[in-house]
Amino acid sequence: MDSAFERHCSELVARERSGHTAVVEETLLYVWGGYMSIADNEVFLPNDEIWVYDLERGVWEVFHMSGEVPPSMSGTCGCSLNGHLYIFGGCNDNGQTNQIYCVNLTDGKYTWRKIIHETGSAPSPRDKLSCWVYNGQIIYFGGYGHKLNHCILKFCFQVEDVLWGWNNEVHIFDPMQASWSEPQTNVSQCDSCFYTLNAMQRFLLETRTSDIHCLDFQSWKWSEIIPVSTTPVGRSWHTLTAVSDGALFLFGGLSVDCKPMSDGWLLDVETKKWREVEHPFKNKPRLWHTACPGKDSDVIVFGGSCDYILLVDTGHCNDALVFQTQPYSLFRICEDYIAKNARNYEMLRSQLSLLPPKLLTAVQRRMSFYRPSKKHKY
Repeated sequence: MDSAFERHCSELVARERSGHTAVVEETLLYVWGGYMSIADNEVFLPNDEIWVYDLERGVWEVFHMSGEVPPSMSGTCGCSLNGHLYIFGGCNDNGQTNQIYCVNLTDGKYTWRKIIHETGSAPSPRDKLSCWVYNGQIIYFGGYGHKLNHCILKFCFQVEDVLWGWNNEVHIFDPMQASWSEPQTNVSQCDSCFYTLNAMQRFLLETRTSDIHCLDFQSWKWSEIIPVSTTPVGRSWHTLTAVSDGALFLFGGLSVDCKPMSDGWLLDVETKKWREVEHPFKNKPRLWHTACPGKDSDVIVFGGSCDYILLVDTGHCNDALVFQTQPYSLFRICEDYIAKNARNYEMLRSQLSLLPPKLLTAVQRRMSFYRPSKKHKY
């Protein structure tokens, strides 16, 4: 037991990055791709490695990836389905792509597989899109890139007979059938915009807004949620994460006056009321970060930038921020309190063996999270 308190080891942590992909499986955060800035140059992170962060112990590991490895990219859209990470789209020095890849996160091999669809048509090449997992299928929305449908002139432009801009169509990928389909959605003609439910973002050339739209997966109809409370300021490059069936957590982004944001808000979708959340990371603004739902309705934010990246692209981050959005259970409160304080209190430390076995095991793992350590970038 004493070795747990005496651990002062040097550790590796994932490099700073923005525009990466992250998912949570059980108690592990998986991070792939993205880019960082070195001497005013955008450098894509290695495509043949995946970083894994143990959310209980606070420890990073990195694993080599093999197989049909996708190119290094930023802005790819990732999700977890049946223990597999699926990524679609993204952008690198060669432009946007519309390829889809998957990798098993549970077998320890991390072998990429490029998926060749058998039926249907894939979306046009794009990045910065969003997705949901629903009934074993992946539903994609929006993104920036080749524009195939009718567009409003001020939101797209033409280069060599190809229209570029923000897309607003919905596409469905069925991994079991390796098929693409495109449902006909009923979208109000408000603007050419990009909005989602899990990671709501809206990118316009002239303004940033704070509206919310919801897509019904049965009728494929969009509806706008009109809040009846104080509303967060308009923004883009933020995240909106489902923490329960009826609550969404908003964090960060770039405000209407191009200020990186650090505020957090909860939206009750039933009452349509926003509530600002107090949290300890007010000095850590983020944009183009990732936010993943964890256990006990926690939200795990990783990476992103603390600068207005369109002007100053140097403030990329590599810390993992854990946001509490709901009251914890008594078990979780006890686990965290004991793990955090046992090292400094001899009486508490001497009585650890008296804990119930399940709580003792959880505390021993959690104690690693609060250990002193020196962390080194990889």
